[in-house]
Amino acid sequence: MPKLKTHSASKKRFRVTANGKVKMTHAFRRHRLVSKTRKSKKQHRKDFYAADANAATVKKMLPYV
Repeated sequence: MPKLKTHSASKKRFRVTANGKVKMTHAFRRHRLVSKTRKSKKQHRKDFYAADANAATVKKMLPYV
């Protein structure tokens, strides 16, 4: 079977943990942070995992990770 290509955008955005979960960063943390509440900025610092329905799709894009 031939080698599979890794999806370039996905490898920059997602990591697969040892338990098989897909780890990612929260959205809305890049710019215009002055207008956002302290609570929302603080909560978006935490780790975030993709839903199981989306994790299967991401894992297909990252075959060797």
